[in-house]
This record gives sequence, structure tokens and C-alpha cells, in this order.
Amino acid sequence: MHETRPILLSKARLIDPSRDLDSHGDILIADGVIKDIAPNLSAGLPPDTEIVDCRQLVAIPGLVDMRAFIGEPGAEHRETLASASQAAAAGGVTTIICQPDTDPVIDDPAIVDFILRRARDTAIVHVHPMAALTKGLEGREMTEIGLLGAAGAVAFTDGTRSIGSAQVLRRALTYGRDFGALIVHHTQDASLAGEGVMNEGELASRLGLAGLSKAAETIVFERDVRLAAITGGRYHAASLTCADSLEVLRRAKDAGIDVTASASINHLTLNERDVVGYRTFFKLTPPLRAEEDRIALVQGVAEGLIDIIVSDHNPQDVEVKRLPFSEAAFGAVGLETMLAAGLRLVTAGMLDLMTLIRAMSTRPAERLGLPGGTLRPGARADIALLALDEAWILDPLTLKSRCRNTPFDEARFEGRVVRTLVAGRTVYEYV
Repeated sequence: MHETRPILLSKARLIDPSRDLDSHGDILIADGVIKDIAPNLSAGLPPDTEIVDCRQLVAIPGLVDMRAFIGEPGAEHRETLASASQAAAAGGVTTIICQPDTDPVIDDPAIVDFILRRARDTAIVHVHPMAALTKGLEGREMTEIGLLGAAGAVAFTDGTRSIGSAQVLRRALTYGRDFGALIVHHTQDASLAGEGVMNEGELASRLGLAGLSKAAETIVFERDVRLAAITGGRYHAASLTCADSLEVLRRAKDAGIDVTASASINHLTLNERDVVGYRTFFKLTPPLRAEEDRIALVQGVAEGLIDIIVSDHNPQDVEVKRLPFSEAAFGAVGLETMLAAGLRLVTAGMLDLMTLIRAMSTRPAERLGLPGGTLRPGARADIALLALDEAWILDPLTLKSRCRNTPFDEARFEGRVVRTLVAGRTVYEYV
């Protein structure tokens, strides 16, 4: 359903990474698409056009979040497609890519179809599922990549489970190559990770918590890159967290291997010291790393080595978070705060706004082959309007997610989404 009235976003600052465009002008939206962009479109408008004064605002392509866990089906107490889409809209996210670790697992075309139908009926943003790479996420038997892709799966992953068998992953990359399928993998060796709950090192020892080595990530990623090289498959690392992995990524890209990678907004803006005080909202998988790793990740985004920033949205309820650190569940919500947290890096001068939006919108849309990530005329009107100078403090009680496990509880932000449009329809407005 589209807005019946055309909309003119007047005198906005326009950031469009798909064209390296940073200028001021108007955007005319009608019938769900961007009709025109020009310095001044106020003459000759249809009489019923809604004119939005954007003189203090920045217009960006709606964000495409490539890694979000949504509980539906099977864990609706944690999150539903409806609640996740409300959170996304409030955070400027117009497309969510949901993960397959639901109950039942998204490993059958009928479940892909169910997700798409439920999203059409209940969600206010676009939702696309990633399907499981192996049946039941068990890491043993490959799913029907061709059939799942035909049903609407945009990529293939085992979520937060890592595939231990190199042979299984090699087969998936080879088979997926013939369908142009993107294979997304959580790079963490389960045997090396063991019972680890935070970054291995001096701080973990002082806190008396089991450490999780960076080698658990780098060893798997190194293996995966070699498999991508010999198969010619399309490969994406779901969440890199350390400088060592970036060296592997750099070598892979220099060699022309079809490898891309994401970093989560948590690993770009937080570090292992946030765990001090045993605060379980900072218990994540992979774990938060040392400050030097965080800085290396941000530099990786700045130079385009890391292609994509994800929210890694993972709602967990009070029962599994309000426990001793070692026993608490991994995960934090992030759909609503991904952009606001990312703007901290812009304010600090570590990233420019164009690079941030490219990693959160344009690149994920390109890598997944989805519409979005652009303000070009003719493109679907998925747009977020930002007030860059607006300072605010996050009250977790106002979050739209069903769970409140945010690492940014009472954090101070500068810059917020004031309006989100999906296919030309306003789905969120900050009042």
C-alpha cells in the first residue's frame, strides 16, 4: 500500500553513497518510488503534494540490516516480525534480513514462504529471510540451496553456529556458486571457543571469566577464505572482531577472492572493558574485543576493507539475561540503535557520514542483490530523515523491541531518525 499523496522532501542534505552524492536539494516521491531529485522541485507540483521542510535534516537511503535474529516462528516472546519492524523503522532500517535459527529452522521452502507471508501481513518494513545452510543447523547435511533461493531466501547461513566440517562448507560453496548464492558464515571454532564468555586476556583473568581466543575466529576465517578460493563461491564473514582477521580479509581481497565481511555496531563502538561489573547486556557472540581491535575494525570500515555494518540484533528476555555473567545468554538488541551508535564514530571523526551509510545501506543491498541503498530517481522510496544535531539519552523502556537487552542503556547519543519512509509510506515519525 502506498501513500495516496505525493511527498516532497524539501531542501534536505542528500547523502547517496550509490552515487557518492553529498548535496542539498529536494526529493519528489510518488507511487512508492523516487520520481525526481533536483536542487528545487517546488514548481509545478500536484496540488495535493505533502511538503516536508527538511532544512535541518539529512536524507539517506533506508538502512539494510543484514543480521537480525527475530523469534518468529517459535520464540515470539523474544521478538515478532511486527515488533522487530517497529524497532527497525524507529532506527531508520527499511530492510531486515532475518536469521534462520528459529523454531522450526528456516531450512524448508515452506518456512521461507511463511516468513515472507507473515512479514507482508504484519511488518511495516521489508523483511527477507536467510535460509539455513545445513539441515536443522546441525552442520552435517546441506540444505536445498536452489529451492530455498527460488522461494525467496536471500542468502544462506547457520546463524551463530559455525560449520566445523570443511568438507560440508566446501560443498555448500561449490553448490551455491551455481545458483549465485551468498554463503554467510559465523567464524568461530566451537572447540577453541569452548566455555569462553568474554575476550581471552588479562581482563578476563582478573574478572575470573573464561576467555574466548581471537584465534577461534581467525583460524576458521583463514580456512573459509581458502575454501572460497578453491570453489569460486560467494562468501561473506558474518561478524569479524579482531585485527588478525582483517589481515586475512585484506589478503583475500588482494587475491581477487569473492569474500566480503561485516562487523557489528557493537564491536565498532564498544570493547571488552564494558564487561567490567559483569554487565550481561555486553555479553555477545563473538565477544567484545580489546580497544586496539575496535580501532582496527573502524579503520577497516573507513578504508572499505570491511564492507558492511550490522546490528546483530538478538533479543533476550530478562530470565536469561539477569543471571551470573557465565550463565547469561549471549546477545543484545540493536535495530533501533545501530545508526545512532554509528553516528558516534562520525562525531569522533573516525568515519565520515557517507562511509557509514554506505556500510549500513548501499553495500548490504548490493551484496544481497536487493533493491535499496540508493536515492536514484526510479528507485523504491526507502528513505530515512536524520536530525544530526539532536542530542538524546536512550531510555530502554521506550524501545520498540519486545526485549530491552541493550548495551546502550541510558547512553547519550547525538543524531536521531525523525522520519522513516518505506516504499514512499511514512512508517515512523518522531514526535
